[in-house]
Amino acid sequence: MLADAILIAVAWFLGFWLRFNLDIPDEFLDLALRSVLWTLLAYSVGWVITGMHRQVWRYTGLPELMQIAIGVLLGAALTAAIVLMQRYPNFPRSVMILHPLLVLVLLGAIRIVWRALTENQDGLAKVGQPLLIFGNLHDSSDALRALKGSTQWRPSGIISPLSNEVGRSLQGIPVLGDKSSIAKFAVQTLANTMLIASPAGSHARRELLMDGNKTHLQLLTMPRPDEWLHQDITGMRKIELEDLLGRASIELDMRNLSELFAGQCAMVTGAGGSIGSELCRQLARLGISKLICVDVSEFATYQLERELRASHVDLPMAYYTANVREADRIEAIALECKPAVVFHAAAYKHVPLMEERNTVEALRTNVLGTYNVARAAGLSGAQRFVLISTDKAVNPTNVMGASKRMAELMVQAVAREFKASGQDVPTQFLSVRFGNVLGSSGSVVPLFTSQIAKGGPITVTHPDIVRYFMTIPEAALLVLQAGLMGESGQIFVLDMGEPVKIVDLAKMMVRLSGKTEQEIPIHFTGLRPGEKLFEELLADDETTQATPHPKLRIANIATHTDLHTNQVLADLISFGANPQDTQIRAWLRAQVPEYKNGA
Repeated sequence: MLADAILIAVAWFLGFWLRFNLDIPDEFLDLALRSVLWTLLAYSVGWVITGMHRQVWRYTGLPELMQIAIGVLLGAALTAAIVLMQRYPNFPRSVMILHPLLVLVLLGAIRIVWRALTENQDGLAKVGQPLLIFGNLHDSSDALRALKGSTQWRPSGIISPLSNEVGRSLQGIPVLGDKSSIAKFAVQTLANTMLIASPAGSHARRELLMDGNKTHLQLLTMPRPDEWLHQDITGMRKIELEDLLGRASIELDMRNLSELFAGQCAMVTGAGGSIGSELCRQLARLGISKLICVDVSEFATYQLERELRASHVDLPMAYYTANVREADRIEAIALECKPAVVFHAAAYKHVPLMEERNTVEALRTNVLGTYNVARAAGLSGAQRFVLISTDKAVNPTNVMGASKRMAELMVQAVAREFKASGQDVPTQFLSVRFGNVLGSSGSVVPLFTSQIAKGGPITVTHPDIVRYFMTIPEAALLVLQAGLMGESGQIFVLDMGEPVKIVDLAKMMVRLSGKTEQEIPIHFTGLRPGEKLFEELLADDETTQATPHPKLRIANIATHTDLHTNQVLADLISFGANPQDTQIRAWLRAQVPEYKNGA
């Protein structure tokens, strides 16, 4: 404030000096001295009104300069009013115009100079490890801003995906070339690390992850918005599984989700699994009144209990080691706890394991278990029941997929049953389909990670096999979002973007580990029984309709299959302890016409 006051006073005398052609007459010098205090008072009022006195000069930018302009305008108006009220004789009114212009220049200049000096001191490090930055000028500018003050990294060059940016420079850092020249410039700059500044979901980022890391460079990226609080000053992190999706993370309606679930009791079956446990975490964050966790695995339940009790001390929780195939037990839990919403995540999902010798287990857990939990939700008066289904239920070619399609049909049958009963507050029975979940138990990512750690080889069934992928948090939030909307019997599907080739995923994981495909080879083992080259989120005879969320759609099924639940339950009991796999498949074809497996 003292510096600003001195500059305002200097500008006042400069105004007189310029008005009188660089030579102030004595009588006007006396006039300037008598009026300068009023000027300082007027500008002080402008400071207080605009908050100029709170500015930190080293961070001066366009908003601060606009604030100064408004403060100067107010100060100039007050100065003119006070001086005119004093009725000074022969006061040169042109000074009233010159002075605010000079003040604006001086106050802005001193801040800009100060920022330039501090940025020269705290700016991009001249020491540290050389770092290449990948991204266009706009994205690279954000990255360089995050790197200011870092002593660990020294930006040595920018690799831009846009050819017309090559040869330019940004904050003194040259744009060296495009991604085809990464290897050459890594050698020239002695860099062994590259920061990916291109945003998630961009074509340039995906291409780089696929092809651009053949030089053994360690790849870093900028954090997601929710991670900034957990990063150091550089704001950088290693490439993670989510970055392999090649698209931006799916954002859901968290505000309305909070309003829906806050104060409600929620029940999750399969709570110890990958999706079930993430559902429990998300529900706990949404302010539910009580969480009911059901899982057949004692160890998984124990682990979940330890985690949730540590992170949500005040949330009432109940843990049950129960099997969804036992109808009486599941019904008793639901009637005791009275959940408002039930998420059914308990299932057998491993395709090859369920294809041989365990076919009847897939039916009893995925079909019978779903029926039991859905009926328990209805009998206990739950507002919503949500089945977690899979893209493998579309035109299934394996027992697991066919069993999940039957589970969807059982949910619709239970919905009709309770609707016909004339229940006062009918339960809404919904299903949600999504693709493979990155990092979930039994998925390819943990398998590839283990194989890379052992030195390879990585085993892929077929060079052309593709899958849709999403992250565990995305999958859990999608299920919650489906619970927010829709009518009973509907099946929701997610717009998951472009599918990913499994072999490309394997290559990316090898490169991100710092190895080459020569060091970690990829072996093709052939398709396993019941496995498809590609999965679908919608059957051929299905179309979709939009929902309020742009990434969530409702499947309209042209051909409806009505299951006779009593007959299905009787058949499942009649199979006995050790039915033949061929018998199970023949029965499935009768129940699910789109099931295409042969023998």
